[in-house]
Amino acid sequence: MTENHNSRALNKSLKEYARGIAGGLLFSFPLLYTMEVWWTGFIADPLDLMILVVVTYLLLLGYNRFAGMHPDASWKHVFIDSVEEMGIGLLISFGVLLMLNRIRLSGMGIDEVMGKVIIEAMAVSIGVSIGTAQLGANEEEEKRQKSRERKTKVGFFVLGICGAIIVGGNVAPTEEIVMIAMEAAPGHILAMALVSLLISIIVVFFSDFKGTARRSRNGLLFDMTFDTCVSYITALGVSAFVLWFFGRFDGVSFWVAFQQVVVLGVLSSLGASAGRLLIK
Repeated sequence: MTENHNSRALNKSLKEYARGIAGGLLFSFPLLYTMEVWWTGFIADPLDLMILVVVTYLLLLGYNRFAGMHPDASWKHVFIDSVEEMGIGLLISFGVLLMLNRIRLSGMGIDEVMGKVIIEAMAVSIGVSIGTAQLGANEEEEKRQKSRERKTKVGFFVLGICGAIIVGGNVAPTEEIVMIAMEAAPGHILAMALVSLLISIIVVFFSDFKGTARRSRNGLLFDMTFDTCVSYITALGVSAFVLWFFGRFDGVSFWVAFQQVVVLGVLSSLGASAGRLLIK
């Protein structure tokens, strides 16, 4: 009996690890193939890397607490799961970059190797966490459904951050964001901001995504205003953070930096609004 129980537990753990690896690759492959991310890893300051690791770990804690594979897990297990996911992210990042010849075991400084691996691994680890929870088998759906009923505004905020990073983070390092921002007129920036708000409203309240209909019937005007503002503020905050991290604010005026945030906010707002509904 004990042997069969241990065998089932091992099999379940292996399946969770497999789903985590699949999720890590699914959500982060674009960044693993992005030259600007490699360059940022090459020039990254150790303090910036430490900040990125801390922020990512806090996001993993929040995601695993509010939408993880084991919604009834204690904080101890949440801490352990988050460490495991970050470790898997580091291994995946190291392996893929080594395969792509972006890092080498000889002839390359340890600082460069660590910088590239850490930056890529942070996005991968979020994908690992999402993949473990979202690509799970049907028997976990009931547990996750019960967890959804206990979601709070804080939970939706955390999930919104994760969604914004997954969607907006894949584009933030590219030169196209800077180019669009510098060439945009004030009218274009205003249109992008309005479209971002419209996206949040449509995704959260006027779509067929799970959980929207029930929430939209109670206090429609308040919920629409509050959730739309939270989604867009979250999107702008995430956009500003990732653009700052990738050095997109260096040597530019406040207006250009602001325009970049709004440009990236179009994508991040989709992630912030849809992410908290889909990433559960």
